Amino acid sequence: MNTAYLGTSAFAAAVLERLADSPHRPSLVISRPDAPFGRGRKLTPPPVIEVARALAIEVFQPESVNTPETVERIEGVETVVVCAFGALIKQPLLSARPILNVHPSLLPRWRGAAPIERAILAGDEVTGVSIMQLTAGLDSGPVCLQQSVPVAGGNYDAVSLALEAVSGELLVRALSDSPPFLEQDEAGVTYAEKITAEDRLLNPLLESASQLERRVRGLTPHIGAYLEHDGARLGVLEAVVTQDPGLLAGDLDLDRAAPRLGCVEGVLELVCVQPPGKRPMAAGDWLRGLRR
Repeated sequence: MNTAYLGTSAFAAAVLERLADSPHRPSLVISRPDAPFGRGRKLTPPPVIEVARALAIEVFQPESVNTPETVERIEGVETVVVCAFGALIKQPLLSARPILNVHPSLLPRWRGAAPIERAILAGDEVTGVSIMQLTAGLDSGPVCLQQSVPVAGGNYDAVSLALEAVSGELLVRALSDSPPFLEQDEAGVTYAEKITAEDRLLNPLLESASQLERRVRGLTPHIGAYLEHDGARLGVLEAVVTQDPGLLAGDLDLDRAAPRLGCVEGVLELVCVQPPGKRPMAAGDWLRGLRR
């Protein structure tokens, strides 16, 4: 089957590698334009473009994908696959060809922009991958295949890597077997809103230690959660839930081997932190630096 692949992120790049190693190797990869990246703000191609070029696959990076030019570029393509593209697919592209979408959640749960993060933040024990037909609604199209993946206390990176592997295999299976599509159960719909600046703040006066620990895992390492300390942001990359009956919500105990934060319920022990302008370090090392 002749396919075109639309994707942008590292997640999409990993799925592209698997797809390219199958009978459904794309003849064209479409992605977003190069964008400034890093401290030097150097124009950098999306991860998908780097992988496509390494695989000698033709690439196309339009300013907007929803144009007649894109439709012309996919002429002769039987199926279009979308994975973590990062922009809304609309007409005329939406109806130009059948479009499969790789979505990293067990739809109808977690439709939207941040399904992996929201699954971890909500304390879901499992998440997964859905292969669906792209429609005008937000991740609301019928689903042909799903597979669950345990969250198992992993952070965003760990869960994302597991989902990447499943996504590639499930996509190849969907293209090979053409399984039937079933409409989603609207009664089970939840939405994965985009992560905001407010989501990053660890507020022990509003949330329990368990909730804050999930917040750390869900945003590490790609976005980052932080704690306000001495008027600055202390990044928190790893933390565990513990108990300390004498520690009040909002208190940060710096007199132990590792810092402990009192929450409305339970205590959060910091394991790995990132002080402003510095690299990540063990929380105990950060404490020793404060005591010098």
